[in-house]
Amino acid sequence: MKQLNSKSDLETIDYCHYFRGHSLREKELYKQASIEFSLINKSFQYYYLVDNNIGLLFYHEKNFKKAIVYYLKAEKEILNHKDENEIAILYANIGICYLHLNQYTKAESYLKKDAVLNPKQITKSVIRANINIANLYYLQYKDKQAIYYFEKAYALSKNIKNFDLKYTTAFNMAIVEENKGNLKKALEYRKESEQWLDSLNNQNKIWAVADYEKKFAVAQKQKQIRVLEVENKLKKAQRNGLFFSAIGLLLILTAGVYLYAQKIKNAKIILLQKNKLDELNATKDQLFSIVSHDLRSSVNALKTSNSKLSATLETKNYDELNQLIIQNSSIANGAYRLLDNLLHWAMLQTKQLYFHKESVHLYSVVQQIEYNYKPLLLDKAITFENLVPKNIFIFVDLDSLKIVLRNLLDNAIKFSNENGKISFYTEDTNTDFCKLIIEDSGIGMKESTIQELLSDGELLAKKNNSEIIGTGLGLQLSKQMIKKNSGTLTIESELNQGTKMILTFPKTIV
Repeated sequence: MKQLNSKSDLETIDYCHYFRGHSLREKELYKQASIEFSLINKSFQYYYLVDNNIGLLFYHEKNFKKAIVYYLKAEKEILNHKDENEIAILYANIGICYLHLNQYTKAESYLKKDAVLNPKQITKSVIRANINIANLYYLQYKDKQAIYYFEKAYALSKNIKNFDLKYTTAFNMAIVEENKGNLKKALEYRKESEQWLDSLNNQNKIWAVADYEKKFAVAQKQKQIRVLEVENKLKKAQRNGLFFSAIGLLLILTAGVYLYAQKIKNAKIILLQKNKLDELNATKDQLFSIVSHDLRSSVNALKTSNSKLSATLETKNYDELNQLIIQNSSIANGAYRLLDNLLHWAMLQTKQLYFHKESVHLYSVVQQIEYNYKPLLLDKAITFENLVPKNIFIFVDLDSLKIVLRNLLDNAIKFSNENGKISFYTEDTNTDFCKLIIEDSGIGMKESTIQELLSDGELLAKKNNSEIIGTGLGLQLSKQMIKKNSGTLTIESELNQGTKMILTFPKTIV
């Protein structure tokens, strides 16, 4: 506005009106934006984009008929300027407008123009175009054609790094497979879409995945029941045939032996199923035990601290009030880390966790973990050293590596005294593997405790320090994820002499 009120040349004024119109459109002030665009002179070098912008204003106001009028005017102008990026967006918008007006033939024509505009380049625009075409066919109940474009969009999304499109295409494929009744495949796509949505920290995900697994399990059981019904009918027919057979006792004896063998076989199957069910129940009991014990402890601690907080507010003791707030934050963070470990452990046990190995820059990951735990390090005045060389790359799953390092650093902080020291460094002993060492100057542990922590027998680890309690779930989760990444874990420690957690991971092969 300052520029417009000054004595500017005509071209500068046109630029000002254009940028004001664009900004007002972004603020959803469509009428004011339309006024700004109407003040632009036709001699403006980018006037060919003005009609397109006005059409976009009507599009946002859901006045699709007027939007099409301006889009069609803009089409000729943009084609003359050979602006391929703008024409691709324009074709997509025109197609969507016709789609809203239920003019499917015209919608199909423009959406396909958009899809084939850059056939040799895999771009976000090409993928969105295929999704739009798929939705067009889906609205017309042309499922076969729609599925082709859904699958094409999904395949193309593999070659881009846009997580939103990856999520959308995977989610669309999940819906397609659900409509087909292929719940197993739908579950796989659901998991993939949720992974791109980065909602692993949301505990509701557990129940969503469990619901799809339940559907799949029910479908499998129904299939088994149908098979058993058919088998029972066959057996009944066989028994009836034996009754009326002329062979007599010989066939009856054969049938008896057959039925007895089937009974033994079924008994074995039932026994195996019972054992499997017992294992699942044991796992469930462990989960409930962890949740009930540790969450109750955290909630009770938070409840007690909040009571003190209320009392402190009345006395206006701000120093104590600050300490209580810090304590509440620490309790809440501890409960969150427990739930996060519990979520990943449960998914790992039920084989739902997605692993994708790639080349990872180790120094950057350690630096990120240090940043996440900076408040806890400062709270205990612990010195942190990242001595990992900057030229080391390892071949692992990034998410699981972060979980392992977070848990081990969390334990190192927990078992370190104030003004202690924690170091991350490597030792080059093998050309194929990288040895990462996490060393702290904490309370250390006995050899028997080390053997217990490294054993696979128990989920809950016992700790001799009565003031520091925990489930040991983080270390158990870390051991399993290290194994999944083809790594190893060893521990070196002495009482009051600190601890070394020694990890090995395969290096990236150049």
